[in-house]
Amino acid sequence: MREIDVSEVTALVSRLYQEANFSLPADVIAALQAALAREESPLGRDVIETLLKNAGIAASERVPLCQDTGLAAVFAEVGQDVHFTGGAFAAAVDRGIAESQAEGYLRASVVSGACFDRTNSGDNTPAMLHTELVEGDGVRITVLPKGGGSENMSRLAMLKPADGIEGIIDFVVGTVERAGANPCPPIFLGVGIGGTMDRAALLSKQALLRPAGSPNADGRVRQLEADILDKVNALGIGPGGFGGTVTCLGVAIEEYPCHIASLPVAVNIQCNSARRAAGSL
Repeated sequence: MREIDVSEVTALVSRLYQEANFSLPADVIAALQAALAREESPLGRDVIETLLKNAGIAASERVPLCQDTGLAAVFAEVGQDVHFTGGAFAAAVDRGIAESQAEGYLRASVVSGACFDRTNSGDNTPAMLHTELVEGDGVRITVLPKGGGSENMSRLAMLKPADGIEGIIDFVVGTVERAGANPCPPIFLGVGIGGTMDRAALLSKQALLRPAGSPNADGRVRQLEADILDKVNALGIGPGGFGGTVTCLGVAIEEYPCHIASLPVAVNIQCNSARRAAGSL
């Protein structure tokens, strides 16, 4: 049994959350550069060029990529042969988010009492923590700062199995059309299909952790990703919502077994600032 002091968890989460807010992953930069080459709208190209310039400034000056530094989605893969010492794991993750907010001068975006009080927690906690027990004695943590503008445009549908593939495509494309310019396109789409209502929603967010341009290993799902991408880009919403050929930079689908009477489909929209960072202990 390997022992890990939870102070190491706090330090890792703090570093990752600042890194994610200051620097776009290389695959996201590459996706924006590829979009710049194929965007036909002059205004759309201007928008993408501005996004790339913004990313360069944020990384070099260590300032946030966006004023919305996100709600902290944290995904932890914890080895079953790990024993945490020095306190509780979840509390250590929250301390890491709070430290990153203070050290990185990140906006505190969390309110408690969501129905009535809506009082800012002041330190961007609690994190939305998803923990998975895996084999081994290591810990891998991925942070995903999720902006409110794109999150608000996400949707979930409990389709009928008879709706089939066409029903899935119609729902996903319709979700993007309904969102319009609100989620700050060009966007990424995470789609969760199967499981239960809650599992589909989680799958759609986990899909956003896949590097841009990495298709699903299943050929039929891969084709579905490509078909949805084509139809979404045909909407003509374009960069910044000003019209154009690039509305979406990538579609990632994760699927899971489900009940014979169900076909849950969740769409999690990610804005162009597709921030994430991962590290291990």
